[in-house]
Amino acid sequence: MSDTSRYHRRGFGLKAEIAQSFREHYHSELVDEIRANGFTLRRGDLTIRVAREFGFCVGVGRAVEMAYETRVRFPDRRIYLTNEIIHNPQVNEHLAKMGVEFLHGRYGEGRGLDAVSSEDVVIIPAFGIGVQDLEALRRKGCVLVDTSCGSVVNVWRHVERCALAGFTCMIHGKADHEETKATCSRAAAIENGAYIVVRDIGEAMLICDYIRRGGDSEALRDRFRGACSPGFDPDRHLERIGLSNQTTMLSSESNRIAEAVRQAMIDRYGEAALDEHFRSFETICTATQDRQDAMLELCADPSIDLFLIVGGYNSSNTTHLAEIAGRHKPSYHICGPDCIVSAEAIRHKPPGGREETVATGWLPEGPCTVGMTSGASTPDSDLGATIRRLLEVRGIPSGPED
Repeated sequence: MSDTSRYHRRGFGLKAEIAQSFREHYHSELVDEIRANGFTLRRGDLTIRVAREFGFCVGVGRAVEMAYETRVRFPDRRIYLTNEIIHNPQVNEHLAKMGVEFLHGRYGEGRGLDAVSSEDVVIIPAFGIGVQDLEALRRKGCVLVDTSCGSVVNVWRHVERCALAGFTCMIHGKADHEETKATCSRAAAIENGAYIVVRDIGEAMLICDYIRRGGDSEALRDRFRGACSPGFDPDRHLERIGLSNQTTMLSSESNRIAEAVRQAMIDRYGEAALDEHFRSFETICTATQDRQDAMLELCADPSIDLFLIVGGYNSSNTTHLAEIAGRHKPSYHICGPDCIVSAEAIRHKPPGGREETVATGWLPEGPCTVGMTSGASTPDSDLGATIRRLLEVRGIPSGPED
């Protein structure tokens, strides 16, 4: 096998071979019906309105398809995923049942990269992996199947350009998220490259205050411990900032952060010198933006009584959809149909919360309109099954199973 055949980024041309199992696992005829009827389903006294953009994005669909193709292409090889392929438990569990093993994360069972040999196949998830792990896998000589999302790769390119130009890479994201960790590694791999991660506008304003007035550098380093590069020096590394974001963050907040840092640089160095001290890149992916815009459109419907947002609890883009909905009406981020315990009780993860909780009295009696959406890592089958469960606890027939 040649060197080039040990790295694959375009799949294996086996879509026809995986089409049936992919459809069985992830398709929903009920969701097709809802799409065809103006994204609305009316059954009994229940109306369900679904956002016009929801579910698997192109990058997620590509990653999962490539994983399925990999299993077909290498039927007798041991296949590993470095971590979850996407943040959806049902998808990852399907892959595990197909014999794909995990090296890290909740399904990893403590394996790590040491488990990999040159005879193995390793799938890189849609979030990508850090530079050091990628190089370690290359040295092992295993076959690599890289499903990294194109939008994520685009962020890496921006970050690398900034670091090469001597700008500190400031990333609006979650420091413990796989995508952001992979992005930080791109900055750190550049000689003298530095980075700092801000989770929200509040953390960004701490940086802005320091840019304007300076302050206690040790206190700032402590505040961002684990979210900045080793040896981070606020007095030196906050002089020039190149701003980007994790692709699944809330777009409106990323824009606020960009404007806040831009203004801080103007206040400190003057508008004429802005280009020497600040660069900004809009790197929210199109699919994330489309789903957020569709959620905002759905929130504008005054007839909706509550929202259900379906997707993995560790899915960043799904979490932000729940945050948007929660500003308007009661909102429940649920992992799947099993979270709907009954018409009285529902298990969900509150916006900003870390643990699942149980809410009671969540579904009003009488005529009710429920707004629904699903994150970019949620297959239609999950949404369809959740809608069927909602109808079931309401005592309304949902029709034939998918």
